Amino acid sequence: MSFIQEEIPFVTTIRIFDLIDIAILSVAIYQLLWIMRKSSSGRVIKGVLVLIVAIAAADWLQLTATSWVLNWVVEWGILALVILFQPEIRRVLERLGSGKLSSMFSSQRPASPYDMETAIRETVEAYTSMSKDKVGALMVFERKNLLDDVIKTGTPLDCSVSSELLKNLFWNKAPLHDGAVIVREGRIVGAGCMLPLSGNVNLSRDLGMRHRAGIGMSEHSDAVVVIVSEETGSISAAMGGMLKRHLAPETLERLLRNELLPEEAEEEKNLNLSGLLSNLISRGKKEGEE
Repeated sequence: MSFIQEEIPFVTTIRIFDLIDIAILSVAIYQLLWIMRKSSSGRVIKGVLVLIVAIAAADWLQLTATSWVLNWVVEWGILALVILFQPEIRRVLERLGSGKLSSMFSSQRPASPYDMETAIRETVEAYTSMSKDKVGALMVFERKNLLDDVIKTGTPLDCSVSSELLKNLFWNKAPLHDGAVIVREGRIVGAGCMLPLSGNVNLSRDLGMRHRAGIGMSEHSDAVVVIVSEETGSISAAMGGMLKRHLAPETLERLLRNELLPEEAEEEKNLNLSGLLSNLISRGKKEGEE
């Protein structure tokens, strides 16, 4: 204690209420970050942070006109943010009122490479069959951007991915066949979900609503979307607003593994690179001996 009082005197001034104060702020910041991650509002928060940095820079550089405009935008922007985040604010208040505080901080189940391996294998098997039978299908593999807002538009589920289940969900007389199936960490978490359509006006007119919804989902998130055309039976995949069409089942499996199992893809890449180097070295030795 004497060492602390001499070397770090401010520690002795900390009260129990200071720790409670810090804990409350930590919980509030954690909840704000969690809301940002679970909804598309995270991009808005990033925009607000950029605006705050711009205001600080304008004040520091003494840009009077720019600073006045930015401050005016902030004054009206507070009202706009309240309107924009109304669903999130209402959800938090409802949970506070119902006493379900633990649900505010619940995280998604831990990732399981086995679940994702199984999901990829079963998806490829189902898509191969549905492609032959020309059964339309639309699946979204969630990655870092959580898709809770999209899942709410359909029927929430919690089950493992299987070929038979997918073929039943996308059967043309099934009640959920028109929407998308959402896969999170190798498990189906939603079916019959509505996806945002792409705003790209340069898309081919041959693409139907299923393909446009898949491209739109890939534009709004980092998800991997796989599609089976009901008209032609061709398999497609959308990522980052780009559509890869007419995929063979083997190509689809390789694409899903590369995108959804990056560690495995990196290991395979390293193995290929080491094999190439060893071949070059052995070839060089043989040439040297000759």
